[in-house]
Amino acid sequence: MIGFLRGRLAAKQPPQLLIDVGGVGYEVEAPMSTFYGLPAVGAEVSLFTHLVVREDAHILFAFGTERERRLFRELLKVSNVGPKLALALLSGMSVDAFMLCVEAEDADTLVRIPGVGRKTAERLIIEMRDRIKNLGAGSGMAPMPGRPAESSSGGAQAEAYSALIALGYKPAEVTRLLRAVDASAQTTEEIIRGALQAAATG
Repeated sequence: MIGFLRGRLAAKQPPQLLIDVGGVGYEVEAPMSTFYGLPAVGAEVSLFTHLVVREDAHILFAFGTERERRLFRELLKVSNVGPKLALALLSGMSVDAFMLCVEAEDADTLVRIPGVGRKTAERLIIEMRDRIKNLGAGSGMAPMPGRPAESSSGGAQAEAYSALIALGYKPAEVTRLLRAVDASAQTTEEIIRGALQAAATG
């Protein structure tokens, strides 16, 4: 199994990344929590990975910290939670915020994540109650620091729209969330962060 990648960030279009490792391009999917810490395209990056093998595809998921990957793996053990939903959960809230939701039995916050219904939220709270103890404070290797790549507002809006659709939000909901984003947000990552914050507050 591939557990770690270090190489040049060749392309990023949430939720997909392309990492050039010694001339081999690895296509990976990453949560927005990882995207927020990525350097500009062309810089070196280090990411933890998890390989999901399906009958029709092998999909590599990447994470900025070991703690994120650990939560992703624990989520996959929950009934009816697949990689897409686990990625949406990690994109919608931090590891600490998720732990607080489980500890406080806060299903209302969890159901704001696309794909998480009331029954799934309650199942997450029950099944993750003991597993979150394994997450701890954790110290993982973060991606190399760097300045976010600049992007025109129009292009960034379009990329943010596509990313939110990929995370499971419906088109009408994405349009509403993007309208709620502060006008000062310029990069794709800033726009998505603002939209996800708007989703979290209802």
